[in-house]
Amino acid sequence: MKVLFIGGTGTISTACTALAAARGIELYLLNRGQRQVDLPPGVQVLKGDINEDRAGAAALLAKHTFDVVVDWIAFRVGQVERDIELFGGRTGQFIFISSASAYQKPITHHRITEATPLANPFWQYSRDKIACEDRLMQEYRQNGFPMTVVRPSHTYGPASLPTAVGGGATVVSRIRAGKKVIVHGDGESLWVMTHNTDFAKAFVGLLGHPKSIGHAFQITSDEVLTWNQIYASIGRACGAVPQMVHVPSDLIHHFDPATGAGLLGDKACSVVFDNSKVRELVPDYVATVPFARGVEQCITWLDAEPARLQVDAQKDAMLERIIAAYERAWG
Repeated sequence: MKVLFIGGTGTISTACTALAAARGIELYLLNRGQRQVDLPPGVQVLKGDINEDRAGAAALLAKHTFDVVVDWIAFRVGQVERDIELFGGRTGQFIFISSASAYQKPITHHRITEATPLANPFWQYSRDKIACEDRLMQEYRQNGFPMTVVRPSHTYGPASLPTAVGGGATVVSRIRAGKKVIVHGDGESLWVMTHNTDFAKAFVGLLGHPKSIGHAFQITSDEVLTWNQIYASIGRACGAVPQMVHVPSDLIHHFDPATGAGLLGDKACSVVFDNSKVRELVPDYVATVPFARGVEQCITWLDAEPARLQVDAQKDAMLERIIAAYERAWG
């Protein structure tokens, strides 16, 4: 099977690249070549920028047809329009990487399936993903474009410690220094963290699968945690007890709209994902990396080089402002 990944070196896609190569897939990556990633033997890189130099990318691809094309870096309708034009009639399957944040907010039921409506008034990122899905489904219905949608939720890897407010290195540094860290709401909403190697098991199983055409699939872990449990796990992994301050998401949004949109439109909601649909096609899919173990990998990666633990001064100052405002409100 000959597969093209547009991107292929990000947090999620790196694990999928490794597993696809290990399973003997003839894999090509089309990307700018700017990330220092050790690629598996046999993976071929087509160096180009499909977003900034469409003509150059088209020239690189001119001699190729692919069984599967996966676009890891499409976020807006114009980008999927380009993909439809480039790959219509030249691939047996086109996979669009959407987002589980596209599901209806506020949620009406905590257990989410692929049939849950898509609507997110809080986060433009999610609305753009929904628009991309709609355009691809239209092309599938009208012209038979062989699309598949995959919706990851909060997926992380050793080099990407997942937090909700503040960023990984900054949060770890604050925990170790005994400074307060923000947990949105009361910390008791339910959340799902998925290790990238677990995601890859289900994802690679969908490559070239004829029954996946025209369908959307979510891929997550089945482990459900509260945010208090998540931050407690981060604290244990970095050797200190986190001093958590529980701040309403609306207040965080007031001071930091970029972070707040991702809270109100995603992380502030309790979610539990039903993975039965993807298991129908990939029956051996099981997520095996619990967050407590995955977060230890993240801390090991951060500690391996001092530069990785550099505090983001802007985020750190923002955390201080939000905490001060919240504590003033309580007198």
